[in-house]
Amino acid sequence: MEKAIVELKGVSKVYDDGFVALKDIDLKLNQGEFYTLLGPSGSGKTTILRAIAGFTDVSSGEVLFDGKRINSIPANKRQLNTVFQDYALFPNMNVFENVAFGLVVSKTPKDEIKQRVADALKLVQLEKYANREITELSGGQQQRIAIARAVVNQPKVLLLDEPLSALDAKLRKDMQYELRDLQQRLGITFLFVTHDQEEALAMSDEIFVMNDGEILQKGTPVDIYDEPINHFVANFIGESNIIPGKMIEDYKVEFLGHQFESADAGMRPNEPVEVVIRPEDLVITSPENGKLQVKVSDQLFRGDYYEILAYDSDGNEWLIHSTNATEDDKIVGLSFGPHDMHVMRYHESEENFNERLDSYED
Repeated sequence: MEKAIVELKGVSKVYDDGFVALKDIDLKLNQGEFYTLLGPSGSGKTTILRAIAGFTDVSSGEVLFDGKRINSIPANKRQLNTVFQDYALFPNMNVFENVAFGLVVSKTPKDEIKQRVADALKLVQLEKYANREITELSGGQQQRIAIARAVVNQPKVLLLDEPLSALDAKLRKDMQYELRDLQQRLGITFLFVTHDQEEALAMSDEIFVMNDGEILQKGTPVDIYDEPINHFVANFIGESNIIPGKMIEDYKVEFLGHQFESADAGMRPNEPVEVVIRPEDLVITSPENGKLQVKVSDQLFRGDYYEILAYDSDGNEWLIHSTNATEDDKIVGLSFGPHDMHVMRYHESEENFNERLDSYED
């Protein structure tokens, strides 16, 4: 079994005003992997990052680094570095001085500083910018300088707190490739914080989905996307059509008054469930060939697909992604297969569930 480089055991954080930021968090990070903490604002992801970095004291639980408890070790003594959302570069220092700052503070020999700074700038492909002023750099270049300043200290773990949020859309995508490539070349552990689902899915080896101070689900991007554990995860990760139903028996689910073959099993007969169908898994067909019929309400061209909004006869909204346009107010069929549906256990009370289910079936 691989030994964790960072581990949180039962970590909670309660602020003086009573706000609970983290609730009994267990988390393991292995060496050389790219991890992402994903969740909305206020979900606790940055609090976890700050607890690992040493900027925030935890109320209970243990923070372990390489198997050793580090709760009381100050931030500057931990073998990790942080890249902040605003980069925190020093405007009165040039690029070389910014990258060298930590080495100068630790009284590293001058010759070694020169070599390590040169290596770090080469790593982020900015070796010709050593004498540039910070104010002369673009946002993407500043982001790479912040990374160079972090990796020059040779940390075992790099913590990144939404470092791409200030960049424009195209540059963000370019930097996703660069960060992923950099992590693989360095071979160190990255812990990345973001609220951007696409960013998390594109870059991560493993994702921790958070809400209200808890980790709701962890897994690979494919697992998180294809097998969400509950309504929040399914709704937060990408776009979803989520329909209440009942698991009649293994491999057979009922919703909207119809029974369908399913790829899911292991639930009790007639157990309340929610069925997730991604918009890209719905195929528009003729009404008579569809498993369901809907009326197209609106559509938007998104570049590589059309985003189509439709409603069934009960008034339920359906989101469909199609490479072909259709016509507003047209009745169409929707086709999908057993593997296009993901069945989730329902986590609210059965009484509340049945009320909602009845509203679909009235």
